[in-house]
Amino acid sequence: MGAIAIRLAMGGNGSADVSGAVAELAGQPAGPFLLWSCFAACAALAVWQAGDAIFDFNHLSTKKKAGKKARAVAQALVYAALALTFFSFARGTGSGDDNRQRATDLTITIMQAPGGTAVLVVVGLAVAVTGVAYGIRGFRKSFEKHLVLPSSPPARTAVTILGVVGYVAKGTVLLLTGLLIVIADVQLHPEQSTGLDGGLKALRDQPFGIYVLAAVGSGLICYGLYMVVRGRLARM
Repeated sequence: MGAIAIRLAMGGNGSADVSGAVAELAGQPAGPFLLWSCFAACAALAVWQAGDAIFDFNHLSTKKKAGKKARAVAQALVYAALALTFFSFARGTGSGDDNRQRATDLTITIMQAPGGTAVLVVVGLAVAVTGVAYGIRGFRKSFEKHLVLPSSPPARTAVTILGVVGYVAKGTVLLLTGLLIVIADVQLHPEQSTGLDGGLKALRDQPFGIYVLAAVGSGLICYGLYMVVRGRLARM
């Protein structure tokens, strides 16, 4: 997604969301192998988080346990959705525009339901607040407590830089996505709720937007690299 965002900033085309990124992956020479491997990985992560939600955190207080379990459930659902996306592309039924259209269709469906407007505002604000939380986590370097940092100072500095830049970039795109949901709901224009791709393209259209978009794209690449490093350094 970071590479697609940079391409958009340079005047290129593409969908800077999960479906667009997976479509790019599918077009590579080893596409089928990569897609099935990513499907298996996301499915395993979904099962792991579901297991945490059921069996873990029982030693914590009731309040903390409920929060941890709710977070694990949410992550399990996210990984399950990613697994389904990889599965659809691996079978040849996925499309690069899937997420953008689904976001709009889901917004329309919810807006037509009783109380749907209020629900969308709450969802949009929740996504935006989550984005702010990711940004704060990056600036405060609080992600470091979840890592066993390398002993080498240069390596430790590199990990910290990747984490700070990556979390701020992810927070930015989540904030944009949440704000678009709220704006689309308030103005009764569900077509404006276009998910992550729509948020990044809206950013590109602002003054100096191409530079900010390129910076965000670079940050997303840093976040991807950080997650690879986290797979090795995570404090389990």
